[in-house]
Amino acid sequence: MIRYAPGAATVRFGETDVAGRRIAARAIPWEGEAGPPRFRFDPVSRAVVLRPEEGAVSVGPSDPEQWRRALRRPPAGPVLVGPGAPAEELREASRAAARGALDTGRAVYLLDPEPSDLPDAPPEGFVAIHCGIPDESLVARLRAGAGRATAGLLLPILPGWTGEPAFLDHATAAAALAGARFVAGLLLSGDGESRRRAVAARAIAEPGSEERFFDRAHHGDWEGESRAALERLEELALGRGLATRPPRPRGASEPRVNAAASEALEDLAERESGDEHRATMLRAAVRWLDELGRDLGPVVAEGNFRKVFPLGADIAPEVERALVAARR
Repeated sequence: MIRYAPGAATVRFGETDVAGRRIAARAIPWEGEAGPPRFRFDPVSRAVVLRPEEGAVSVGPSDPEQWRRALRRPPAGPVLVGPGAPAEELREASRAAARGALDTGRAVYLLDPEPSDLPDAPPEGFVAIHCGIPDESLVARLRAGAGRATAGLLLPILPGWTGEPAFLDHATAAAALAGARFVAGLLLSGDGESRRRAVAARAIAEPGSEERFFDRAHHGDWEGESRAALERLEELALGRGLATRPPRPRGASEPRVNAAASEALEDLAERESGDEHRATMLRAAVRWLDELGRDLGPVVAEGNFRKVFPLGADIAPEVERALVAARR
């Protein structure tokens, strides 16, 4: 039994990362873990979330204006809304949160949306990210929303389960047939508690398989196998014409050139993640672009970019190149 209780517009501040994209704040329409599905994957904590069959769930307001007011306070930048819930069609909390976020002029990522979550808005303003195993339910939601929004799959990588070559091939094929625009991989945390939860999820998904998976999860090369599976997933996605990370949406109040440059710099930071300092500086440049608010297109055209860029000469050429490319 699930007990639904009315709640406030819950917004969590604090910069985080989802699939290589900067998130400035989260809007939580449904707070509390209970009911189906029995487990889910959280791309923010990079962990399995186990869910009891019964419990209390706090439901946010169905008035977009309340969400808009709550989302005026966090720093500038994209907002993550979700995850959604099966009861959304009746309560409309996720839809209201998405609409409120879009009304602030921000870019919006929708996490695990139900088809009824999708707002009536220009599709370039938001991207739907379906995080999980592409079973019948997830594929149906992806297919239902693919015609109304840019949508794709964020596949959790678990060695011995979703990281196996046959599974990776099945996942990318199913996502492509459902109309996905991207298939990205989610590397889960490898600490002991995360692995324990992964084993519990496997027992729920495929009863009887958990003993063999336990040995792989706790005694195998979790990190090395995860990285190898991620590389294989990216090869398969590219081979099917899919992007390997979600595109960055553009909020109504964001300058087009700045938003496009932010996306390019995030991609570059992912490619150069082996150089931690450089990747950190590139992500700092994304934050600066998101928070600037000023259209840098004319500044770049006039040759004055280096005069306004505050983060140092070592990454200034890459940022300027991204802005120049975005103007074309």
